[in-house]
Amino acid sequence: MSKAPATPPAEGEEPPKKSKKLLIIILVVVLLLVIAGGAAAFLLLGKKKADSGDEAHEPEAPKITVDTSKPPTFVNLDPFTVNLAPAEGSHYLQVVLVLKVVDQTIADQLKVYMPEIRHEVNLLLSSKLPSEIATVEGRETLADEIMVRTNYVLGFDKPRDDDRRRDKGPWGPVMSVLFNSLIVQ
Repeated sequence: MSKAPATPPAEGEEPPKKSKKLLIIILVVVLLLVIAGGAAAFLLLGKKKADSGDEAHEPEAPKITVDTSKPPTFVNLDPFTVNLAPAEGSHYLQVVLVLKVVDQTIADQLKVYMPEIRHEVNLLLSSKLPSEIATVEGRETLADEIMVRTNYVLGFDKPRDDDRRRDKGPWGPVMSVLFNSLIVQ
């Protein structure tokens, strides 16, 4: 009942051929796995590219809404006194600013960011020449620059001009900057 030991082939004879079915099955399975992996990678990478193609510009900040039924909220800042840029002699600027913000919640949050906001405003004010802030247009530009920097500190980047034209609402929590006092000496 036991099998007889296999005898080695004699010289000149070929060994008996083993079944190649197993080898073919293994090759087919490996080929199918490679094809399936490639298809999965193509679908996943293609989806990521499609997602990034839809969002060609930076992610949008949260939408700011203003409740017009409530009175506006204003935040008074401590006075700023800075030396102006020295190109036109020695001048200094004293400014008292008020920020118009979306709501009281933002006004409360501003207190946390106040050291950074004051730093940004100080840097901006000290970079100006007296001639740049002598006109109404210059002061309006300065107010816009302060608003942009303050919103940036709060995590809101200024939208592109074409985005601002489409959406007339506020783009950041600080809606405007008002001068209570502006003295150049």
